[in-house]
Amino acid sequence: MGVSGVGKTTVASALALDLAWEFVEADDFHTPQNLAKMRGGHALSDADRAPWLAAVGQRLADLRHSNRRAVVACSALRRSYRDALRLFTADACFAHLDASASTVAARLALRRGGNISPALLATQFETLEPLEPDECGLVVNGDRNVEAVVARLGAWIRWPR
Repeated sequence: MGVSGVGKTTVASALALDLAWEFVEADDFHTPQNLAKMRGGHALSDADRAPWLAAVGQRLADLRHSNRRAVVACSALRRSYRDALRLFTADACFAHLDASASTVAARLALRRGGNISPALLATQFETLEPLEPDECGLVVNGDRNVEAVVARLGAWIRWPR
């Protein structure tokens, strides 16, 4: 989880490969209307996000039902969004990639394409609700290189709870 440009897709896909788990890109579940809205520089409302979160959650439930595990790249900026995903997979844990606004802005400036206008970065940081103590999760420094982040997350996931 984290703001756009923090490295969720890069880290999640590398982590999934490391763990031999499925990789799910939550952005693939957005409606064309949501994608157009974000690319146009408009933030999504909670009503816009509800069917998207349900679709992502259903994908997680389907994977769980078939005894498969997944690493998901999903913004999940608010506690309520994470709770919506937990309705489908109660034991979901979240890795919050936390990076400075300047690092993320620099990454977005270099990005070609993408689903979000860089103009929305400030609203992403304003919307972000950090993990709460009762949520299964870990905050990881997203300013670090991908290999270091994946190593940290892999060790955390493999550690017996």
